[in-house]
Amino acid sequence: MGETTFERKPGSEGLGRVAFMDGRGELPMLEVITRWSTAGIYLHGAHVAHFAKKDEPPLLFLSQCSRFDTEHPIRGGIPVIFPWFGHREGMGQHGFARVKTWEVKEVAPAADGSVSVKFCLPESPEASAYPPFTVDYLVTVSDSLRLELIVTNSSKEDTLTFEDCLHSYFEVGDISSVTISGLKGVKYLDKVANFAEKTEEADVIRIGSEVDRVYVNTAVPVEVHDPNLRRKIRIEKSGSLSTVVWNPWTTKAQQMPDFANDEHQRMVCVESGNVGPHAVKLAPGATARLKVKLSTQALS
Repeated sequence: MGETTFERKPGSEGLGRVAFMDGRGELPMLEVITRWSTAGIYLHGAHVAHFAKKDEPPLLFLSQCSRFDTEHPIRGGIPVIFPWFGHREGMGQHGFARVKTWEVKEVAPAADGSVSVKFCLPESPEASAYPPFTVDYLVTVSDSLRLELIVTNSSKEDTLTFEDCLHSYFEVGDISSVTISGLKGVKYLDKVANFAEKTEEADVIRIGSEVDRVYVNTAVPVEVHDPNLRRKIRIEKSGSLSTVVWNPWTTKAQQMPDFANDEHQRMVCVESGNVGPHAVKLAPGATARLKVKLSTQALS
C-alpha cells in the first residue's frame, strides 16, 4: 500500500510519518511514527493495536492468539465498544463497531510533530435499529496516546441511547505485582459476584483472581503502577462516568479461543466509557465526546 511522510514545518521539531500497509492477516493498517513513539492502527475496528514510546516496552497488550480477520474483533490493544457494552442476546458481544472496517477521513500532522488520524464508522445494516447517527474517532499519537470518540445524533426528533467504551488492554510485567490507584471509595458493580453493588475500600487494587468490575460515577484519573516494567500508566478521561477493570484470570482465559492460557499474567484492562447505568441518552442534533489520554512515566 502507500506511504505518506510529513516533514516538520520551519521552526518546529520532529517528524511525523504515516504508512498505509497490510497488517497481520493482510488487514489494512496505518503505522504512525513520531519522534517520541510508534503506533499501529487497523482499519478493522479502528483498532489501536500498538503504541510504544521509544526505549519503552509496548503500552498495549496484544494476545498472541488474536484473530486477525474481518469476522472477529482483535484481542488486545484498544477495541472501540459501541453501541452496547457486554452481551446482547442474539447480537453478539460489545456492539458492532469493533468488527467494521472504518474509513480514514483525515491524516493531520501538527507543528509539534504529533500526528492525528480521524476515522469514520461506515453505515451498516445493524445501525438501522437506531436513530440516524455518525461516529468519528480521532487518534493522536505523540509522547502520549490521545483518543476521542465522537457520536452525533443526526435525528431531528428521536433520542439516541447507547453505551460506549474504549476497552484498553495494558501490557504489564507481572499482574501479581501491579497496583491500580484512583478508585478508593468508588461504588462498583461486581460482575464476578452477579453484579453485586460494592464500594472499593482499598487504597490500591491488587489482582489475584478474576476481576470484572464496573466503577460508577467516576471521572477521575486512574494509575497502573508496574514495578516489573518500572513504569506508571496514567489514564485520564472526560465525557466518561464509568471505569471498567478486568482481568480474566486462569479459568476464563482457558475458555477464550483468542487468548493464551497464561496471558492473564501480563495484562490488565482499565477501560473508560459510559456503560450500564451511565448509558448515554443523546438528544436530537446533540454530540457526545468520550476523550481518553494514556501516558507513561518511569517509576523512581
